Amino acid sequence: MPAQLKNSDTYVTLNNGEKIPSVGLGTWKSQENDGYNSVIYALKAGYRHIDTAAIYRNEGEVGRAIKDSGVPRDQIFITTKLWCTEFQNPKRALESSLKRLGLDYVDLYLMHWPVVLNPRYIKDDDYLVVPRLPDGTRDVDMETWDYIKTWELVQELPATGLTRSVGVSNFSINNLEKVLSSPGNKLTPAVNQVELHPLLPQFELQKYCDSKKIKLEAYSPFGSDNAPNLKQKTIVDIAAKNGVSPAQVITSWIVQRDIVVLPKSVHEERVISNFKVFDLSKEDIAEIDALAKVNGEKRINKPDWDPFPVFE
Repeated sequence: MPAQLKNSDTYVTLNNGEKIPSVGLGTWKSQENDGYNSVIYALKAGYRHIDTAAIYRNEGEVGRAIKDSGVPRDQIFITTKLWCTEFQNPKRALESSLKRLGLDYVDLYLMHWPVVLNPRYIKDDDYLVVPRLPDGTRDVDMETWDYIKTWELVQELPATGLTRSVGVSNFSINNLEKVLSSPGNKLTPAVNQVELHPLLPQFELQKYCDSKKIKLEAYSPFGSDNAPNLKQKTIVDIAAKNGVSPAQVITSWIVQRDIVVLPKSVHEERVISNFKVFDLSKEDIAEIDALAKVNGEKRINKPDWDPFPVFE
Protein backbone atom coordinates (compact mmCIF):
# COMPACT_ATOMS: atom_id res chain seq x y z
CA MET A 1 0.00 0.00 0.00
CA PRO A 2 1.47 3.38 -0.98
CA ALA A 3 2.61 5.66 1.83
CA GLN A 4 0.56 8.71 2.70
CA LEU A 5 2.52 11.64 1.33
CA LYS A 6 1.86 15.16 2.54
CA ASN A 7 3.48 18.57 2.33
CA SER A 8 5.89 19.02 5.21
CA ASP A 9 4.24 21.02 7.98
CA THR A 10 6.57 20.42 10.93
CA TYR A 11 8.94 22.83 12.61
CA VAL A 12 12.09 22.55 14.68
CA THR A 13 12.36 24.81 17.73
CA LEU A 14 15.70 26.58 18.19
CA ASN A 15 17.35 27.28 21.54
CA ASN A 16 16.05 30.86 21.52
CA GLY A 17 12.43 29.81 20.95
CA GLU A 18 12.35 30.64 17.22
CA LYS A 19 10.76 28.01 14.98
CA ILE A 20 12.27 26.88 11.68
CA PRO A 21 10.37 24.83 9.08
CA SER A 22 11.76 21.29 8.86
CA VAL A 23 12.06 21.38 5.06
CA GLY A 24 13.61 24.34 3.28
CA LEU A 25 14.78 25.07 -0.23
CA GLY A 26 18.54 24.96 -0.74
CA THR A 27 19.86 27.37 -3.38
CA TRP A 28 23.56 26.51 -3.71
CA LYS A 29 24.55 26.75 -7.40
CA SER A 30 21.08 28.14 -8.27
CA GLN A 31 22.00 31.33 -10.06
CA GLU A 32 20.30 34.00 -12.16
CA ASN A 33 16.95 32.75 -13.52
CA ASP A 34 17.34 29.38 -11.79
CA GLY A 35 17.80 31.10 -8.44
CA TYR A 36 14.73 33.25 -8.98
CA ASN A 37 12.49 30.55 -10.44
CA SER A 38 13.29 27.87 -7.87
CA VAL A 39 12.28 30.19 -5.02
CA ILE A 40 9.05 31.10 -6.82
CA TYR A 41 8.29 27.40 -7.37
CA ALA A 42 9.03 26.61 -3.72
CA LEU A 43 6.92 29.36 -2.18
CA LYS A 44 4.05 28.54 -4.54
CA ALA A 45 4.29 24.88 -3.45
CA GLY A 46 4.06 25.79 0.24
CA TYR A 47 7.69 26.06 1.35
CA ARG A 48 8.24 28.72 4.00
CA HIS A 49 11.98 28.30 4.45
CA ILE A 50 14.61 29.51 1.97
CA ASP A 51 18.37 29.04 2.45
CA THR A 52 20.98 31.10 0.63
CA ALA A 53 24.47 32.51 1.26
CA ALA A 54 26.52 35.51 0.25
CA ILE A 55 29.06 33.38 -1.61
CA TYR A 56 26.30 31.76 -3.69
CA ARG A 57 25.98 35.15 -5.40
CA ASN A 58 22.23 34.72 -5.76
CA GLU A 59 20.90 36.79 -2.86
CA GLY A 60 19.55 39.36 -5.31
CA GLU A 61 17.54 36.75 -7.25
CA VAL A 62 16.35 35.09 -4.04
CA GLY A 63 15.22 38.41 -2.58
CA ARG A 64 13.44 39.42 -5.76
CA ALA A 65 11.57 36.11 -5.86
CA ILE A 66 10.51 36.48 -2.23
CA LYS A 67 9.12 39.92 -3.02
CA ASP A 68 7.40 38.80 -6.23
CA SER A 69 5.89 35.67 -4.66
CA GLY A 70 3.26 37.64 -2.77
CA VAL A 71 3.90 35.58 0.38
CA PRO A 72 4.16 37.94 3.37
CA ARG A 73 7.73 38.36 4.61
CA ASP A 74 6.83 37.36 8.16
CA GLN A 75 5.68 33.95 6.93
CA ILE A 76 9.06 33.03 5.40
CA PHE A 77 12.12 31.84 7.32
CA ILE A 78 15.19 33.15 5.48
CA THR A 79 18.80 32.13 6.08
CA THR A 80 21.97 33.61 4.64
CA LYS A 81 25.62 33.15 5.53
CA LEU A 82 28.76 35.10 6.36
CA TRP A 83 31.57 34.46 3.90
CA CYS A 84 35.07 33.76 5.18
CA THR A 85 36.71 36.92 3.80
CA GLU A 86 34.49 39.11 6.00
CA PHE A 87 35.09 37.43 9.36
CA GLN A 88 36.49 40.61 10.89
CA ASN A 89 33.34 42.64 10.17
CA PRO A 90 30.24 40.39 10.16
CA LYS A 91 27.84 43.29 10.79
CA ARG A 92 28.97 45.02 7.61
CA ALA A 93 28.70 41.71 5.73
CA LEU A 94 25.16 41.12 7.00
CA GLU A 95 24.12 44.63 6.02
CA SER A 96 25.47 43.95 2.52
CA SER A 97 23.51 40.70 2.33
CA LEU A 98 20.32 42.45 3.43
CA LYS A 99 20.82 45.11 0.78
CA ARG A 100 21.19 42.44 -1.91
CA LEU A 101 18.17 40.54 -0.56
CA GLY A 102 16.08 43.70 -0.27
CA LEU A 103 15.17 42.82 3.31
CA ASP A 104 15.31 44.49 6.71
CA TYR A 105 16.34 41.32 8.52
CA VAL A 106 16.99 37.61 8.08
CA ASP A 107 15.78 34.89 10.40
CA LEU A 108 19.12 33.10 10.64
CA TYR A 109 22.69 34.17 9.92
CA LEU A 110 25.41 31.51 9.80
CA MET A 111 29.20 31.52 9.74
CA HIS A 112 29.74 29.58 6.52
CA TRP A 113 32.95 27.75 7.57
CA PRO A 114 35.27 27.84 10.59
CA VAL A 115 37.97 29.04 8.19
CA VAL A 116 39.36 32.58 7.90
CA LEU A 117 40.24 33.71 4.39
CA ASN A 118 42.66 36.61 4.17
CA PRO A 119 41.06 39.63 2.47
CA ARG A 120 44.40 41.33 1.70
CA TYR A 121 44.06 40.82 -2.07
CA ILE A 122 40.40 41.93 -2.25
CA LYS A 123 39.72 44.29 -5.16
CA ASP A 124 36.84 46.73 -5.59
CA ASP A 125 35.38 45.67 -2.21
CA ASP A 126 34.33 42.32 -3.71
CA TYR A 127 34.62 40.02 -0.71
CA LEU A 128 32.63 37.19 -2.30
CA VAL A 129 35.65 35.35 -3.65
CA VAL A 130 38.09 32.64 -2.62
CA PRO A 131 41.37 34.62 -2.45
CA ARG A 132 44.49 32.79 -3.54
CA LEU A 133 48.18 33.15 -2.93
CA PRO A 134 50.59 33.63 -5.87
CA ASP A 135 51.17 29.85 -5.95
CA GLY A 136 47.43 29.25 -6.48
CA THR A 137 46.62 27.88 -3.02
CA ARG A 138 43.79 29.36 -0.98
CA ASP A 139 44.84 32.29 1.20
CA VAL A 140 43.86 30.82 4.56
CA ASP A 141 44.67 33.07 7.53
CA MET A 142 46.02 31.05 10.47
CA GLU A 143 47.84 33.92 12.17
CA THR A 144 45.99 37.22 12.45
CA TRP A 145 42.41 36.08 13.10
CA ASP A 146 40.33 33.00 13.95
CA TYR A 147 36.72 31.80 13.86
CA ILE A 148 36.32 32.15 17.63
CA LYS A 149 36.90 35.91 17.39
CA THR A 150 34.34 36.02 14.60
CA TRP A 151 31.75 34.16 16.68
CA GLU A 152 32.23 36.70 19.47
CA LEU A 153 31.16 39.37 16.97
CA VAL A 154 28.39 37.30 15.36
CA GLN A 155 26.78 36.59 18.73
CA GLU A 156 26.07 40.33 19.08
CA LEU A 157 24.09 40.54 15.82
CA PRO A 158 20.63 39.50 17.11
CA ALA A 159 20.65 42.59 19.35
CA THR A 160 20.92 44.78 16.23
CA GLY A 161 17.64 43.47 14.79
CA LEU A 162 19.38 42.50 11.54
CA THR A 163 18.93 38.79 12.29
CA ARG A 164 16.79 36.89 14.76
CA SER A 165 19.13 33.94 15.24
CA VAL A 166 22.78 33.14 14.59
CA GLY A 167 24.64 29.90 14.10
CA VAL A 168 27.42 28.12 12.27
CA SER A 169 27.96 25.81 9.31
CA ASN A 170 30.46 23.03 8.64
CA PHE A 171 31.59 23.01 12.29
CA SER A 172 32.95 19.84 13.86
CA ILE A 173 32.51 18.86 17.51
CA ASN A 174 36.00 20.19 18.13
CA ASN A 175 35.15 23.55 16.49
CA LEU A 176 31.98 23.84 18.57
CA GLU A 177 33.82 22.93 21.78
CA LYS A 178 36.30 25.75 21.18
CA VAL A 179 33.52 28.26 20.56
CA LEU A 180 31.49 27.23 23.60
CA SER A 181 34.51 27.20 25.92
CA SER A 182 35.82 30.57 24.74
CA PRO A 183 35.99 33.19 27.55
CA GLY A 184 34.20 35.63 25.24
CA ASN A 185 31.31 33.32 24.38
CA LYS A 186 27.91 34.44 25.62
CA LEU A 187 25.59 32.64 23.20
CA THR A 188 25.20 29.04 22.05
CA PRO A 189 24.82 28.79 18.25
CA ALA A 190 21.21 28.03 17.33
CA VAL A 191 22.14 25.88 14.33
CA ASN A 192 25.00 23.93 12.78
CA GLN A 193 24.38 23.38 9.07
CA VAL A 194 26.40 20.45 7.71
CA GLU A 195 26.52 17.92 4.92
CA LEU A 196 24.25 15.09 6.06
CA HIS A 197 22.75 12.16 4.18
CA PRO A 198 22.54 8.34 4.38
CA LEU A 199 26.26 7.93 3.60
CA LEU A 200 27.23 10.69 6.05
CA PRO A 201 24.60 10.36 8.79
CA GLN A 202 26.46 12.45 11.39
CA PHE A 203 25.06 10.50 14.36
CA GLU A 204 27.88 11.49 16.71
CA LEU A 205 27.63 15.15 15.74
CA GLN A 206 23.86 15.10 16.25
CA LYS A 207 24.23 13.55 19.70
CA TYR A 208 26.72 16.25 20.69
CA CYS A 209 24.63 19.08 19.23
CA ASP A 210 21.49 17.78 20.94
CA SER A 211 23.35 17.85 24.26
CA LYS A 212 24.19 21.53 23.68
CA LYS A 213 20.73 22.46 22.30
CA ILE A 214 22.17 23.17 18.83
CA LYS A 215 19.96 22.03 15.95
CA LEU A 216 21.44 20.37 12.88
CA GLU A 217 20.54 21.32 9.33
CA ALA A 218 21.31 18.95 6.45
CA TYR A 219 22.62 20.27 3.16
CA SER A 220 23.28 18.12 0.05
CA PRO A 221 20.90 15.39 1.31
CA PHE A 222 20.90 13.71 -2.12
CA GLY A 223 24.70 13.88 -2.53
CA SER A 224 24.98 17.16 -4.48
CA ASP A 225 25.86 16.92 -8.21
CA ASN A 226 24.07 14.05 -10.02
CA ALA A 227 22.38 13.07 -6.71
CA PRO A 228 24.24 9.76 -6.21
CA ASN A 229 22.35 8.99 -2.98
CA LEU A 230 19.12 8.65 -4.94
CA LYS A 231 20.64 5.67 -6.75
CA GLN A 232 21.54 3.72 -3.60
CA LYS A 233 19.85 0.31 -3.87
CA THR A 234 18.51 0.41 -0.30
CA ILE A 235 16.97 3.84 -0.88
CA VAL A 236 15.50 2.78 -4.23
CA ASP A 237 14.01 -0.39 -2.73
CA ILE A 238 12.46 1.45 0.23
CA ALA A 239 11.00 4.02 -2.16
CA ALA A 240 9.47 1.32 -4.36
CA LYS A 241 8.00 -0.50 -1.36
CA ASN A 242 6.34 2.71 -0.13
CA GLY A 243 5.30 4.02 -3.54
CA VAL A 244 7.33 7.22 -3.17
CA SER A 245 10.47 8.71 -4.74
CA PRO A 246 14.00 8.07 -3.42
CA ALA A 247 14.26 11.79 -2.66
CA GLN A 248 11.15 11.60 -0.47
CA VAL A 249 12.69 8.67 1.41
CA ILE A 250 15.83 10.64 2.26
CA THR A 251 14.00 13.85 3.13
CA SER A 252 11.55 11.99 5.37
CA TRP A 253 14.38 10.07 7.09
CA ILE A 254 16.10 13.35 7.98
CA VAL A 255 12.89 15.05 9.14
CA GLN A 256 12.09 12.07 11.40
CA ARG A 257 15.48 12.60 13.06
CA ASP A 258 14.34 16.13 14.04
CA ILE A 259 16.89 17.63 11.66
CA VAL A 260 16.13 20.43 9.20
CA VAL A 261 16.71 19.35 5.59
CA LEU A 262 17.51 21.56 2.59
CA PRO A 263 16.84 19.71 -0.68
CA LYS A 264 17.87 21.70 -3.73
CA SER A 265 16.41 21.65 -7.21
CA VAL A 266 15.72 24.16 -9.96
CA HIS A 267 13.06 21.98 -11.64
CA GLU A 268 9.50 22.81 -10.62
CA GLU A 269 8.22 19.25 -10.42
CA ARG A 270 11.15 18.19 -8.21
CA VAL A 271 10.84 21.25 -5.99
CA ILE A 272 7.19 20.30 -5.43
CA SER A 273 7.98 16.60 -4.92
CA ASN A 274 10.83 17.26 -2.48
CA PHE A 275 8.45 19.09 -0.15
CA LYS A 276 6.36 15.95 0.42
CA VAL A 277 7.17 13.63 3.32
CA PHE A 278 5.79 10.45 4.87
CA ASP A 279 6.31 8.30 7.96
CA LEU A 280 9.04 5.70 7.55
CA SER A 281 8.71 2.45 9.48
CA LYS A 282 11.25 1.56 12.17
CA GLU A 283 12.54 -1.17 9.89
CA ASP A 284 13.10 1.25 7.00
CA ILE A 285 14.84 3.73 9.29
CA ALA A 286 17.14 1.00 10.61
CA GLU A 287 18.11 0.01 7.06
CA ILE A 288 18.96 3.59 6.13
CA ASP A 289 20.81 4.12 9.41
CA ALA A 290 23.04 1.15 8.58
CA LEU A 291 23.95 2.27 5.06
CA ALA A 292 27.11 4.15 6.03
CA LYS A 293 28.37 1.17 8.02
CA VAL A 294 27.76 -1.20 5.12
CA ASN A 295 29.09 1.02 2.34
CA GLY A 296 31.45 3.30 4.24
CA GLU A 297 31.00 6.99 4.96
CA LYS A 298 31.32 9.34 2.01
CA ARG A 299 31.72 13.09 2.25
CA ILE A 300 30.92 14.95 -0.98
CA ASN A 301 31.76 18.55 -0.09
CA LYS A 302 35.39 18.70 1.00
CA PRO A 303 37.15 21.83 -0.27
CA ASP A 304 40.85 22.21 0.36
CA TRP A 305 41.25 24.55 3.32
CA ASP A 306 44.86 23.54 4.01
CA PRO A 307 46.44 24.19 6.51
CA PHE A 308 43.18 24.57 8.49
CA PRO A 309 42.03 21.13 9.70
CA VAL A 310 38.32 21.08 8.76
CA PHE A 311 36.01 18.30 9.97
CA GLU A 312 38.43 17.39 12.76
